[in-house]
This record gives sequence, C-alpha cells and structure tokens, in this order.
Amino acid sequence: MFGDLALLSPFPPGWGATLLWGFWNSLQVAVGGFGFGLLLGIGGAFGKLYGGPVTRDLLACYTTIIRAVPELVLIVLLYYAGGDLLNAVLALVSLGPVDISGLVAGIFVIAVVQGAYSTEVLRGAIRAVPEGQLEAARAYGMSPFLMLRRITLPAMLPHAIPGLSNLWLIATKDTALLAVVGFAELTLATRQAAGTTKAYFLFFTAAGLLYLALTLGSNFLIRRIEKRARRGLTRMPA
Repeated sequence: MFGDLALLSPFPPGWGATLLWGFWNSLQVAVGGFGFGLLLGIGGAFGKLYGGPVTRDLLACYTTIIRAVPELVLIVLLYYAGGDLLNAVLALVSLGPVDISGLVAGIFVIAVVQGAYSTEVLRGAIRAVPEGQLEAARAYGMSPFLMLRRITLPAMLPHAIPGLSNLWLIATKDTALLAVVGFAELTLATRQAAGTTKAYFLFFTAAGLLYLALTLGSNFLIRRIEKRARRGLTRMPA
C-alpha cells in the first residue's frame, strides 16, 4: 500500500507532477472558459431582453442548440471544427493558417457552452429586479449606464449567484471531457499514469480528491461572495 503511494511523488518515478500539471491545465480552462462564458452570458441576457427581433431570434437559436446537444458532442465538434473554421476565414483574407494551442481551444469550447447557460441564468436574474426600482431610477434621470451600475447589477447579483456558482462547478467538471480530444488535463493525465503503472484505484482516487478540494474551496469562496452580495437585503419572514 505505502509502496503504491510512492507513485504519487512529484519526483521520478512518481507521477505526482504529471497529475498536478493536469490539474493546473484543468483549472486554467475552467477559469478562462467560465470567465469568457460569463461575458457571453451578459451580452446574451441583455440582447434577449432589450435587443431587436433578429438579435433575440439568433440568441434563442444559440441557447437552444447549445443546451440541447450533449456537451461531449459539442466539445468534439467545436474543438476540431472551430480551428478549421478560423483557418478558412483567414484563408479568405489571404492570411496563413494558425496553430491554436490546446489550452486556447479548450477555453473557447467551455466558454461557448457556458455562455448559453449563463445567458439564461442572467436573464432570469435581471427579470427578478423589481420594476419599481428601475422606474424610480428613470424618474431621477439616471443614464442607462448609471442605472445598470447602481441599480440593475447590485439588485440582480443575489439572484444570479446560485445559478452561476452551479455553472462554475459544472465548468470544472466539463474540463474532464476535453480528454477525448487529447488535451492534457487532469483526467487524461490520470489515465496515462494509471495505464502505465496499473494502479488505477490509487490515481483515480487522487484525481477525485483534487476535484473535491477544488469544489470545497470554490464553495467557501462562493458563500463569502453570496454573503457580501446579500448584505443589507431584508430577509423575508418565515
């Protein structure tokens, strides 16, 4: 048993460094994908609520397709087709092809998936803002940007945090799906280590503990953020 634990050492012949590097890659993709997906979600939510008919229809197609197709299929499709499409566009403008790194492609794929779900979470949060607050802001002559910063964002944040926190945890787990396209994240690194040493239980348990540690740390930060966002709100009577 203790001899097997030596396989987790970060020094050869241990595979600990490989697992930690895979975990770092997973974390980078999750943070980047969630962040860019959140930006897509903000634009999509306001587009659905305040955009024209064409904008709303295009966004409805985007969110419907992404939420309907299994994420594994989307990852394979976007990972390979995204690079081909970009190089095809570059060829049309007489530019040479580019070699997209696995990290950038992984962030792009997760961001596209996250953007569709973030759009609906944020749209619901914006609609939860009491209309009376917005009418009062307009009556005071606030500009749209000032109303967004002083009224809409602070009021919608408590409604959006639970949904966004779930999306963040989903993003951390979706990175494991990138193993099917050969991206060196934690799951692929675990498979390589376990396949070489035949210590499957040891390495997959270690990977599970790394994911668990990430989840526990995320939950701690999310609770702090949610507590701060709800500061000053009046609690409804039981």
